[in-house]
Amino acid sequence: MTGRWMLWIVPLVLYIGFSAWYTDLGGQLRPGEIAVFSEALEENGLAPERVERIRRFMESDRGRQFFMVNAIDMNEDPPDVEGARPGASAEELMGRYMEHMYAELFRRASHPALYGDAVFSAIDLVGIEGAEEWDAAALFRYRSRRTFMEIISNPATLGRHEFKIAALDKTIAYPIEMPLYLGDPRLVLGLLMLSLTALVDIALYGRRGGSRN
Repeated sequence: MTGRWMLWIVPLVLYIGFSAWYTDLGGQLRPGEIAVFSEALEENGLAPERVERIRRFMESDRGRQFFMVNAIDMNEDPPDVEGARPGASAEELMGRYMEHMYAELFRRASHPALYGDAVFSAIDLVGIEGAEEWDAAALFRYRSRRTFMEIISNPATLGRHEFKIAALDKTIAYPIEMPLYLGDPRLVLGLLMLSLTALVDIALYGRRGGSRN
């Protein structure tokens, strides 16, 4: 196999490997999986109404990636939590929670897609009282609902969740799906690898008219 062929095949193989890892190829959640995840949530002590809501979320799965939208208002005077130092700030408690969550997210091709601090109170507010003030907003990408359930049904995650609850004064989190996501790493990485490979090809072989390898 010639060097020019290798120049194109190696990036292609790497890209296919990344895409296979970044994409849940298992399709929609199956009834058996839904039952197992629901049972795990119940065993973890989640309230029945929350288990039922999450079950409906699983049953409406279409096998796609999704994003969790989070509006965040930090607690200025959080309570003490077992496992954290007395008097820990909300930022410290959230950090304790996220150090575990980041590991769980990244190993499953899930990650923050957007984060920013609020620069003003709510500009428009309809139908909600007491939601004028927020500290930050975050958007987290999940490979699939299956991946999401693997994370939240883990007993270790439930234990760390106490840090998050103590760190927050209020929060809203809901899932969305994007029909078009131009920031998708599969698209960005594909275009980047294609461009770089083409430039290297031109630099190495372009002046030879493509006739020699």
